[in-house]
Amino acid sequence: MIRLFKHYVPHAVLLLGLVDVVLLACAAEASWVLRAWQIGMTITPVTSRIGPILTFTGSVEIAMIAVGVYGLDALQSVRFACVRIMVATALGLIFVSVAAFVSPGLTLWRSNALYAALIAPTVLTLARLLLGSVLGSEAFKRRVLVLGAGERAARIKELSERPGAGFVVCGFVGMTNAESTVRGAIHRDAIESLSDHVVNLKASEVVLALQERRNALPLQDLLRIKTTGVHVNELSSFLERETGRVDLATASHSWLIFSDGFTSGRMISTAAKRLFDILASGLLLVLSSPVILLFALLIRLESKGPAFYRQKRVGLFGEEFDVIKLRSMRQDAEVAGVAVWAQENDPRVTRIGRFIRMVRIDEIPQVWVVLKGKMSFVGPRPERMQFVTDLAQQLPFYAERHMVKPGITGWAQINYPYGASLEDARNKLEYDLYYAKNYTPFLDLLILLQTVRVLLWPSGAR
Repeated sequence: MIRLFKHYVPHAVLLLGLVDVVLLACAAEASWVLRAWQIGMTITPVTSRIGPILTFTGSVEIAMIAVGVYGLDALQSVRFACVRIMVATALGLIFVSVAAFVSPGLTLWRSNALYAALIAPTVLTLARLLLGSVLGSEAFKRRVLVLGAGERAARIKELSERPGAGFVVCGFVGMTNAESTVRGAIHRDAIESLSDHVVNLKASEVVLALQERRNALPLQDLLRIKTTGVHVNELSSFLERETGRVDLATASHSWLIFSDGFTSGRMISTAAKRLFDILASGLLLVLSSPVILLFALLIRLESKGPAFYRQKRVGLFGEEFDVIKLRSMRQDAEVAGVAVWAQENDPRVTRIGRFIRMVRIDEIPQVWVVLKGKMSFVGPRPERMQFVTDLAQQLPFYAERHMVKPGITGWAQINYPYGASLEDARNKLEYDLYYAKNYTPFLDLLILLQTVRVLLWPSGAR
């Protein structure tokens, strides 16, 4: 994997993205040449239309990232990818059309853009048909040697067998006399030189997955492996990189303290994030006010009670604040004042409420809370104090998710469906901790873009 601004991107995905950029640029140029040939116009050098080509290429590429063209499902299925590519091309074409009103000189002609929109999905799909088997081969996967043969090592084996895994396990080495739970593991005593063994297996990384590390760390072996140029990693860091989440089953206080993350040099990033929140929330409030007023009226007509719903949530550093939503449930949804998990096909949800939840319109008034500074566009979802108190007693490191400002969307929201159980809360906490630990403006941008995918293909809204 390649690390971009503290976030890891698989080599295969990055390569495919670069190929797509080149193909999109070629599609834009081909469309211009084709149209010029049709009308008998002299074909000028490509340097004279760099701006329009870059506008089309950038618009469609950003849309492809937003709708999930580089997600696991799209990488595994050409048919799935083809559908997402067509949607992305349509979105990119809309952006190009809007940009034409702002600066006509930086966009393709309408006829050129139409040709490019037909050529681009074709060549992008063909590229996936040709490169699919190559990008999924072991040539693009790291070879990992695991030191350990217990349950922790078995987790790596299970992860390597999942579709889309970016690594293969080339061997397991049992470091203690404990019973091995991994088939095919070799005991350390059977290997004369562990560093030579690593080299012979052509391993590019060694992962330490010992069940008990106290007085069991093979320091001399690890030092020799390190000096051969092979990367040595700890299990929690390895799982964080491969899954995009902090694994609560293996994470420890010492790992969180000494591993990379939670850096203090965020002053400029925090200021830029707040500036973006102010500008974006102000603009969005102006643009969405007709929609908010329309559905507020429909809610009042359908059921008794106020159109807007205020609720106390826990925010930055554990402080409570009021979150505002369009009311989607009956007025008596929580008569006793006790917080209740939302359920699938929840009978408390009104007809209008079910629709606005499905398309996320009920969340729009939260933009006002963002403008006030109690929330951000991106961050962990704020929870009720009752849920926070209960979950903090049952889940380790739950309080750490409040070290960043809560958000309307977040890393957990784009990676995990809606959940209403302790296990769901645990899974979402792992994503929230990853975000709190590795926050950068780049990760915020990635989350905002991929929120488009969640809006277009909603799942689990309750």
